[in-house]
Amino acid sequence: MATPVSKAPGYVVGVISDTHGLIRPEALHRLRDSHVIVHCGDIGAPAVLDALKAIAPVHAIRGNNDKGSWASGLPTDAVVEVGNHVLYVIHDLGELSLEPAAAGFAAVLSGHSHRPLVEERKGVLFVNPGSAGPRRFSLPVAVALLVLSPQACNASIIELL
Repeated sequence: MATPVSKAPGYVVGVISDTHGLIRPEALHRLRDSHVIVHCGDIGAPAVLDALKAIAPVHAIRGNNDKGSWASGLPTDAVVEVGNHVLYVIHDLGELSLEPAAAGFAAVLSGHSHRPLVEERKGVLFVNPGSAGPRRFSLPVAVALLVLSPQACNASIIELL
């Protein structure tokens, strides 16, 4: 397991999505100090998860393009508890069928759109790391880091290319 980032106090959650079978060395480098990694779907191949697991424990969900026996055991959404924070993970934010604030979630992590986003809504942090896989149109290739302290939940997008 990687060591904590000394400049960023708190628990570091690496967030990645829409790899579509491509695991970029730059993504692995940027996620190297994560205590845990969350993959928000459209993984594309089990080798992606293997590469991420070499860095830190991984929580992954199935995206709309994840097909086959390797993906059948992955959930379509997940609740991940990190310290006193509860994170909700879903691939397509358009399929969100609950009220995150009422459910007590600190953050909602999603993918699908390939558009990076960090936004607070009703006291809940919404994070989409964008796509770390093949470039799509003019959208950036990126991952996100979520830094959790007992009192706060902060995220930043990290462009890879």
